[in-house]
Amino acid sequence: MLESLTAWTGQIAGLLWGNVLTLAVLLGVGLYLTIKLNFVQIKGFRHSLHLIRGKHDKAACDGEVSHFQALSTALSATVGTGNIAGVATAISLGGPGALFWMWVTAFFGMATKFAESTLALKFREVGADGVIAGGPMYTLMNGLKMKRTAIFFAFFAMIASFGIGNLVQVNSVVDGLIFVAPDIKEYSWLIGVSMALMVGMVIIGGVKRIAKIASIIVPFMAVIYVVAAMIVLLNNFSAIPQALATILNHALNPWAVGGAAVGEAIRWGVARGLFSNEAGLGSSPMAHAAAATNEPVREGLVAMMEPFIDTLVICTLTGLAIVVTGAYLTAPEGVAGASLTAYAFSQSIGEGGAALVGISLSLFAFSTIIAWSYYGDRSVKFLFGDAAVLPYRLIYTVLIVVGAVVPLQLVWNIADITNILMAIPNLLALILLSVLVNKLKRNYFKTIDDNSVSGENNG
Repeated sequence: MLESLTAWTGQIAGLLWGNVLTLAVLLGVGLYLTIKLNFVQIKGFRHSLHLIRGKHDKAACDGEVSHFQALSTALSATVGTGNIAGVATAISLGGPGALFWMWVTAFFGMATKFAESTLALKFREVGADGVIAGGPMYTLMNGLKMKRTAIFFAFFAMIASFGIGNLVQVNSVVDGLIFVAPDIKEYSWLIGVSMALMVGMVIIGGVKRIAKIASIIVPFMAVIYVVAAMIVLLNNFSAIPQALATILNHALNPWAVGGAAVGEAIRWGVARGLFSNEAGLGSSPMAHAAAATNEPVREGLVAMMEPFIDTLVICTLTGLAIVVTGAYLTAPEGVAGASLTAYAFSQSIGEGGAALVGISLSLFAFSTIIAWSYYGDRSVKFLFGDAAVLPYRLIYTVLIVVGAVVPLQLVWNIADITNILMAIPNLLALILLSVLVNKLKRNYFKTIDDNSVSGENNG
């Protein structure tokens, strides 16, 4: 039964991701928004750092969390197994060139994140109790009056929360831990139960508790992993130039590696890049919509830092570690995903490196699971009302145990399918409302410039 389901979902995922149209749309929307918004990811980069540091916070604003907490919540969803398992999967299936296409997806994705989160703030709803509801479903309904399309998005976001946000995360943790300690395989269910209990204690408190935990875990886990990856790269420093040349060659030179190899690099690079930073999916705007600011562009600028941190920094470190150590060529048969990254680290810094990957993976996955529970419950609230939120959280928690024991490929197939079905209505909204986003951006930066000239404090 599971084998048939894996094969069937694999065919669907291959159909959705293995065609030129899908890749052209995903990259094309990011390219279009980059040009339309006049390279906002470059021109607004410095200002976004100021916002994250709290330089422009206001004392009295609608919202439940700070800029930093909103970013931490969104990053806790994106900085997950995609940074460890996703990069490794992309390289093992698409070759080293896949990393380059992850970079391309991330650069254009910064403009996409800016647009979708700006719109999420613009069209969010604030309840009488101060609780925020926002995201692409509200953008589609309030900004474009497309209620059916909004329902379509919310439905697939709910389903995606069980895949990309839950099953994939737990499954990858088990995969990484089994590589470090093979005997753990017999106790996969126990890992699932332990994670389910910890997640349940957090998500029951809603976005404020999730944001509080995320703002602690995200910086801590990122530092641990980045330091470990930097040690691997320093140990193989002389191999980095050749590794970069290999990545570019496999990404752009069909005469050297073959057109099919370049095609696979593009396919897996874009697919795993989207999985990692979620630009265009419409997930993180739900977290950013809860930010305590009344200026939509301000939160859009904070949101666009996600692909930079997630993919251009953390995924790059993972990918380079795998390439410089030659792990993608020398790994034993069956070593893929998280276990490939653990193998690469162990090749450079011993068994301690593999253990660090396992610890980082567990923290990454835990933070992703709690963030995606919020995305799912916002979607459930939109579809069925407040009464359905608690049952959803209970089902979500139970499925963590299931994710620990189901086959790896089946889980990835489900994640790939739901990702693209989420992206379609969100990308449609971004294209149709791109003129509005550009207008909001121009007005905001004009205000910043005017206040700078007059010496006023832009609070």
